[in-house]
Amino acid sequence: MLDTIRKFLHLEAASAILLLVGTALAMILVNSPAHGYYDALLNLRAAVSLGELSIDKPLLLWINDGLMALFFFLVGLEIKREVMEGELSSPAQIVLPAVAAVGGMAVPALFYAAVNWGDPATLRGWAIPSATDIAFALGVLSLLGRRVPVALKLFLLTLAIIDDLGAIVIIALFYTAELSTPSFVAAGIILSALVLLKLFRVTRTTAYLVLGFALWAAVLKSGVHATIAGVVAALFVPLRSQNPEEPSPLRRLEEDLHHTVAFGVLPLFAFANAGVSLSGLSPAALLGPVPLGVALGLVLGKPIGVLLFSWPLIRFGFARMPGGVSWGAFAGVAMLCGIGFTMSLFIGSLAFEESGPGALSYRLGILVGSGISAIAGLTVLALTLPRTAATDDPPARAEAAAP
Repeated sequence: MLDTIRKFLHLEAASAILLLVGTALAMILVNSPAHGYYDALLNLRAAVSLGELSIDKPLLLWINDGLMALFFFLVGLEIKREVMEGELSSPAQIVLPAVAAVGGMAVPALFYAAVNWGDPATLRGWAIPSATDIAFALGVLSLLGRRVPVALKLFLLTLAIIDDLGAIVIIALFYTAELSTPSFVAAGIILSALVLLKLFRVTRTTAYLVLGFALWAAVLKSGVHATIAGVVAALFVPLRSQNPEEPSPLRRLEEDLHHTVAFGVLPLFAFANAGVSLSGLSPAALLGPVPLGVALGLVLGKPIGVLLFSWPLIRFGFARMPGGVSWGAFAGVAMLCGIGFTMSLFIGSLAFEESGPGALSYRLGILVGSGISAIAGLTVLALTLPRTAATDDPPARAEAAAP
């Protein structure tokens, strides 16, 4: 039994499978007589107090504001590592996925805005279809096994990382509430302490975790979305130890958190946010401006944006197509970029919170759009990739799927 569990946890698609399980469980509960218990669970309040500081939130927000900060902390660690010594460290390697990511964020937003133009309330969700879910996209791609060239996996992974970075910037700029000056000052003091840790070359990750938690609490109270604190704190964690023989503090922390986030935080987030009631639902419901804008952005906007921005770079020699990849397979991966899910659900929760015109319907658009994108991308890749195993052999680290 234990061996079976270990093998499952090493599957590239394992995190995506658990995300699906969390989603399915949420859908079953919401559409069963137990829906009242599901709602009661997510609305269960919990408070943490320390002196004058008190954080009192329902379970849903503890997951979205608290546990997701851990996810963003892991994303921050990954971004720093990739920038310093990975796929984001070389301009030649980064240009194509970077430009493709920009197109894959801009065009879906335009699709959504076109459908919701004239309604400021629903237009707040313009960024929902702009994000790509790394775990789901790589999980679906891994279903084709060794037929997928590693260069294509690298392209998708790098694009998704840059996409996550873009989503973080969008959250910071467009989904921030009114600022609390005292909390903002407290966050600045904690940031100064993190800077001092770097200056004194402190490599004990515990110090960064403690200050990271304090930064999260301050940012949570400041009005800036708390998950940003996770990314900022991660950028201070040292990549290298003072003793060359000791393991990298950043890599060690990244490895320690990977399973917790991929197999715990993300499925729990899906369970808490993916529940859509199908009661009285008709096909016409998808034609509402919010779900239609989200679905069109994911299904059409994502692949069009990725291809539209990539083609001139490849055509005029500014970048090269990933090795062993045809335009058909490239288009298939562009379709997989339309799997928004985790990040799209998260941005949707910020855009519409718990009320408003798109409070529930955006989830329908995400589920339908991500599902169609996954099926379409997998079908195109199955038809266009060679029937035999790919022969390219970039570094083995490309095989690791990000959470």
